[in-house]
Amino acid sequence: MKLFWGALGAGMMLAVGSPAGADVKAGVDAWQQGDYAKAIGEWRPLAQAGDADAQFNMGQAYKLGRGVQSDLNAALDWYRKAAAQGHLRAEDNLGLILFQQGDRAGAMPYLQRSAARGEPRAQYIVATALFNGDMIGKDWVRAYALMTRAAASGLPQATTSLQQMDKYVPEDQRKQGLALAANLEQQQQQRKDSAIALAAPAAPMPQPARNQPSQVRTAELPPSTIPQPAPQAPATPKPAPEPTKPVAKPVAPKPMLASRPAPAPAASGGWRIQLGAFSEEGRARTLWKQLTGKVGGLSAYQPYLVKAGTVTRLQAGPVASAADAARLCGAIKSAGGDCMPRKM
Repeated sequence: MKLFWGALGAGMMLAVGSPAGADVKAGVDAWQQGDYAKAIGEWRPLAQAGDADAQFNMGQAYKLGRGVQSDLNAALDWYRKAAAQGHLRAEDNLGLILFQQGDRAGAMPYLQRSAARGEPRAQYIVATALFNGDMIGKDWVRAYALMTRAAASGLPQATTSLQQMDKYVPEDQRKQGLALAANLEQQQQQRKDSAIALAAPAAPMPQPARNQPSQVRTAELPPSTIPQPAPQAPATPKPAPEPTKPVAKPVAPKPMLASRPAPAPAASGGWRIQLGAFSEEGRARTLWKQLTGKVGGLSAYQPYLVKAGTVTRLQAGPVASAADAARLCGAIKSAGGDCMPRKM
């Protein structure tokens, strides 16, 4: 049995916050106002001088064809330069676009690092490779873990593939995969917490704005659906379709609450979702109240306060299957919450 590859759009984001942050920010301001030529004029000299944020933004401009003639090779060149300096957004886009172009072997090292950082599209691609044994060794436990994380983020292809994996991955390996997925989520949260701690000022005096970079999104390219995998799927994966074209003008991402309600609860089932762990029970109750106000249908589930020493874990259920738990987590993630499926 093989999982089909799906076409995934490379996210379009503009970074702010380089050592020459004022000029990069001026370019972003011009870009948001539709003055792409001025934005390029701000970024190009900084990019040529080695500024990673400016290099990344130049890659975005060439990818979208705004302010410059569309040139994917030029975009990849700028992404590579920024990625070589540790620009993580550039590395994410570099891996995704190389994969779309058919250079899957060249893309895989970038995608594996992106997946480890929690990038859902990279997790989906790497999980598919691990399940099929394409380019990297077959590892169903890690494949199931990464696909679970991608599905929990709300990626529809991952939810579909996870349902197919449930049919073939043995139960003991699924359990190991869920445990690994929980560890990956914890590691990702620890990295976020560390980043917040590093960004916080050490003294009451405010830090310069350039030390607190912001992210300005342009058009986020939506992932397209993939064919449903079947046991008779061909051994050679189908080539990925051309990348989806972006919308005409930069827009900020919109909330997804209305379009992603929680699935209906099951009368019984061996699954729950975990929404957080707290040192105080009151914080768990407060979170439940907040989430049920944001996620339509979540209040129909039974909340559970699970004690483990001094920690109270907030869970909800029952949920019939891993795929249903992933869909429910997707609805909660889209509302800004954290979520992880749990086998009971």
